[in-house]
Amino acid sequence: MCLQERMISFLYFILPVLGGYTLTSVYLLKNPHILHKRKRTTFYCKHISHRGGSGERIESTMEAFTHAVEQGTEMLEMDCHLTHDGYVVVSHDENLLRQTGHDVTISSLNLQDLPLYKERLEVTFYAGRYSSGTDRNFALLEDVFKKFPETPVSIEIKENNHQLIEKVSELVRRYNREEITVWASTNSTIMKECCKMNGSMPYSFTMSRGMLLLLLYYTGLLPFVPIGESLLQFYLPRIMNRTYIPDEDILRKRLLVALLEKVTMRKSLFKHLSARGIQVHLFVCNTDEDIKAALEVGATGVMSDYPALLSNYLCRNRSQD
Repeated sequence: MCLQERMISFLYFILPVLGGYTLTSVYLLKNPHILHKRKRTTFYCKHISHRGGSGERIESTMEAFTHAVEQGTEMLEMDCHLTHDGYVVVSHDENLLRQTGHDVTISSLNLQDLPLYKERLEVTFYAGRYSSGTDRNFALLEDVFKKFPETPVSIEIKENNHQLIEKVSELVRRYNREEITVWASTNSTIMKECCKMNGSMPYSFTMSRGMLLLLLYYTGLLPFVPIGESLLQFYLPRIMNRTYIPDEDILRKRLLVALLEKVTMRKSLFKHLSARGIQVHLFVCNTDEDIKAALEVGATGVMSDYPALLSNYLCRNRSQD
């Protein structure tokens, strides 16, 4: 048999197989319930306040969290670090230069020695905008749990600190919050430690797991693969050209941002995840246009620095949901 005949025979075999695989994958992408039981969580959040709503009050303070909840937020997003004397403090940064003007780290200080926040703090994801408030103190995670016992919280762990992860887990258990407190981290190694410490808590996609998710989606394998995560939290790419992203100037290139948006903002992907009970939260949406774009592409939840703005938008557009 000549090479040409072998190629024809191969194509006769492979094309029907590929066609069948493609059709099956597309069908299961739209009907994931056939292979997967829908995840059941005790919370479903459309309104999420980034750093407690850092555009309307000083980020991550009790005043910010209180204001966000009063404005109707359904989830508080925050980051945590450990003081030298072992307290879990809510703070985005470990080094406090940006937030306080003091070039010190949380881990080097006792709780009572933490400096105050600046009187005016620039909103990270809305460059040129500032927030202020009467509360300039760092909040304790325990105080957040005490004051908002029924409010879901997403806690990002940025450092592979066994003691920090253990103390967060202990607080979650003590206040009976395992079903409404989410492990979040961009780092897969840290996430493994979190889940090992407390596997009862729902957890979000890390960066590498998110990339794997996209690979599975584009190869058609996603409908066949089980997923442990309960949330996908990801940037809305369009915000990158007008926000402060440290050391990531490449992300300001318009062509790259457009490509990233084309690749990641796939409505069929988000719809598939949602049908499997996996929430999709896009951030940080600080204008009506951003919120609209996130919801139109299929986000189940929107994360914003402006809880009042987000509430107003959702209220005005409730009839369109």
